[in-house]
Amino acid sequence: MADKTKATGMLAELKDGPYPSFVKEIEAAAEKNEMAQDLIGLLELSYNEKLCHWKHGGIVGVMGYGGGVIGRYVDVPEEFPNVSHFHTLRVNQPAAWFYKTEALRKICDIWEERGSAIMNIHGSTGDIILLGTTTAQLEPVFSELTKLGFDLGGSGSVLRTPSCCVGPARCEWAMFDTLKFAYEHTMKYQDELHRPYFPYKFKFKFSGCPNDCVASIARADMSFIGTWRDDILVNQDKVLWYANEKKLDIQEIVVDRCPTKCMEWDGKELHIDNRNCSRCMHCINVLHLALKPGKDRGCTILIGSKAPILEGAQLSSVLVPFMRMEPPYAEDEATAEDLPELIDNIWELWGEEGKNRERVGEFIQRIGMGNFLDAIGLEPAAEMVSHPRTNPYVFYELGEEDEEEEDE
Repeated sequence: MADKTKATGMLAELKDGPYPSFVKEIEAAAEKNEMAQDLIGLLELSYNEKLCHWKHGGIVGVMGYGGGVIGRYVDVPEEFPNVSHFHTLRVNQPAAWFYKTEALRKICDIWEERGSAIMNIHGSTGDIILLGTTTAQLEPVFSELTKLGFDLGGSGSVLRTPSCCVGPARCEWAMFDTLKFAYEHTMKYQDELHRPYFPYKFKFKFSGCPNDCVASIARADMSFIGTWRDDILVNQDKVLWYANEKKLDIQEIVVDRCPTKCMEWDGKELHIDNRNCSRCMHCINVLHLALKPGKDRGCTILIGSKAPILEGAQLSSVLVPFMRMEPPYAEDEATAEDLPELIDNIWELWGEEGKNRERVGEFIQRIGMGNFLDAIGLEPAAEMVSHPRTNPYVFYELGEEDEEEEDE
């Protein structure tokens, strides 16, 4: 009789090489778990036949929640009865993925007893992914997770689990408290997180600085990226130290690689034209002992990124060029914008006018950024323009006063 705990054929080849292998992890789980054993057999069948044997067989979940559980079934249950149901649970991670070892061990204990013992830490949204359990075990797993203080994350057409970088907990570049905002948004929008009513998924991601360690500009429908408005702080003595002691070619490594060419190096001092600085952080990352972000700090809010599913990949566009990340969440006193109201306006418009499975970025592409801004009550800003003077997608309309001046 074949050993059900070991992969064979093409699947076994994935264990070769210097890199970690998911096959080895499944085999380790299969030594004690029948679901993991059948998972190996199912994967081998899929590799041999070049067919996927997973199917959607209906919606499953826990009482009161419309999201958090992804139903998975097999179309050959007679061959692999232990994975005939193989549902995934998404568990809401703590902000910036800080865990105590004790908490992780308890989650592992729950999943070894009630699931496949296979986990993914973490999914692209940030959740703990518990891979594979039966319908009957969903409620018991949920009950035991809540006793530990964990909740389910988002799945389906909901607000997905907010995630953030480590922020001020471990990073000197953090311009705002990313952990605080991830937690506050998770707690504030519980209904949107667990009870689907959006046209499609919506993601918040909070990055403390332009290094964007959670890749929010590429993966979040609404990105919060820390930035500053004043000049970069320069310690010229440290710049010289890099040049003389560290033998760093500042012209080649720093100045020539500046995307906006806003820097000059004369061999003694580094000069920065801060008006043309795009805040990309390259120079600060390289000369981190000599350069620091300015003191007037906040964040840039962007909207509309997504991975390639129905349409191609899309990066975020600027929505609010600068906002202070503290109450009342305003750019300045003269043009105060209420952040919760802005979010509500976006959701209301997209919820009413968006098509099924249309991300908010695709919705903006369809109706135009100008119409979108007008509908949510935001004024256009120069930072929203793509390819200045050649391809603007924000169109300015003349007001009554402008029209009167033209008539005169």
